[in-house]
Amino acid sequence: MNPYKIFVVEDDPIYSKVLAYHLSQNSDYDVETFESGKHLLTNLYKNPDLITLDYSLPDMSGLEILTKIHEFNSGLPVIIISGQSDIQTAVNLLKEGAYDYIIKDNEAKNRLWNTVKNVREHNKLKKEVENLRQEVGKKYKFTKGIVGNSKEMKRVFSIMEKAVKTNITVSIYGETGTGKEVVAKAIHYNSTKQTQPFIVVNVSAIPEDLIESEMFGHEKGAFTGADRRRIGKFEQADGGTLFLDEIAEMSLPMQSKLLRVVQERELNRVGGNDTIKINTRILIATHRNLLEEVKKGNFREDLYYRLLGLPITLPPLRDRGNDIILLARNFVKEFCAENQLDEIIISKDGQEKLLNYPFPGNVRELKAVIELAAVLCKDDIITEEDISFHKINELSDLLSKEMTLEEYSSKIINGFLKKYDHNITEVAKKLDIGKSTIYRMKKMGLVD
Repeated sequence: MNPYKIFVVEDDPIYSKVLAYHLSQNSDYDVETFESGKHLLTNLYKNPDLITLDYSLPDMSGLEILTKIHEFNSGLPVIIISGQSDIQTAVNLLKEGAYDYIIKDNEAKNRLWNTVKNVREHNKLKKEVENLRQEVGKKYKFTKGIVGNSKEMKRVFSIMEKAVKTNITVSIYGETGTGKEVVAKAIHYNSTKQTQPFIVVNVSAIPEDLIESEMFGHEKGAFTGADRRRIGKFEQADGGTLFLDEIAEMSLPMQSKLLRVVQERELNRVGGNDTIKINTRILIATHRNLLEEVKKGNFREDLYYRLLGLPITLPPLRDRGNDIILLARNFVKEFCAENQLDEIIISKDGQEKLLNYPFPGNVRELKAVIELAAVLCKDDIITEEDISFHKINELSDLLSKEMTLEEYSSKIINGFLKKYDHNITEVAKKLDIGKSTIYRMKKMGLVD
């Protein structure tokens, strides 16, 4: 790790040495001293991480130096150290971008130590957030986060490219498990709003009597149990993207309220009178045919046309041909990396079995099938026998959460013990493992 570079600017040679010595007690700090403003400015090319600046230098004023430092690097933290205790001077310097203003007194050294520590922690946090944003962006890059080379998926990518160039509303259609939320995230994290919030609302998962409060927020006392103000999802997503999943499950009365917010770009919290302006991009998704729902009277026609925007239809996995194998290999690779396993490959007969299955649960089902096969396979090869579609149904919750390999094994063995009335001999035979493995896991408390 590179040392943390600190420049100390102080014309008093004794005080300069005192500060430099004090800061150098941290072995991570690389401290360099300067006796004048001009001396400092000619060395800014060395790109320090932080500068402590004496306010009263003989050649230049503290404000003048501060301005020139920020012309070189607007984000470079500068701590002013001064013998003056004038409050107005301190306030003015802080307004001009100084990180802190420290008076030269008996506590100056300790305060400087703590301030430098705070600056470093703050910058570290900023870098972590920025790295996270970059990683999220990489994760949802079209051709990496969404695997597919079929004609159908190339058409989807083409429409997505158009979606990221504007703030148009996007409606995403597709069967359950086709990856509608993944597409929504990819659009957001590749758009100009990528550093802003991405908020998800699964309409079908929210009780009818709570959805208005969940979407628009409420004021304290708006209803029984509203003991404090709550900010709704629209406000949380302000400046970013709100993804309304399973929009077709929304009731007609709630659709009417949503229509007003979409049209006016403003809302009122439940129980509130204040009108709140919002700047939120809306993406919607549904597994239903919304136009058919309009014809049936289940969905408002005016809201339908407000939300239609740019439609994207995701093909079912059974229509994506060799994408099934591409996805399966990708899931195996991810699973091995997450569980520190050696490389696992899918045999030719295993691939044929995958290609001949209709996958009613689409990509989500394929992922579950492949991860279970990776746990059950021998010799790091997934064969036709390891791929079992009915076992996924028997152990439907097996892969709903990320787990360690040991936890996966525990889930599988427990499921088979339950199915075969805790007949250890039968379970060992079915799973092709030794009875001692089950007894050992029982002793460890990993199976019932």
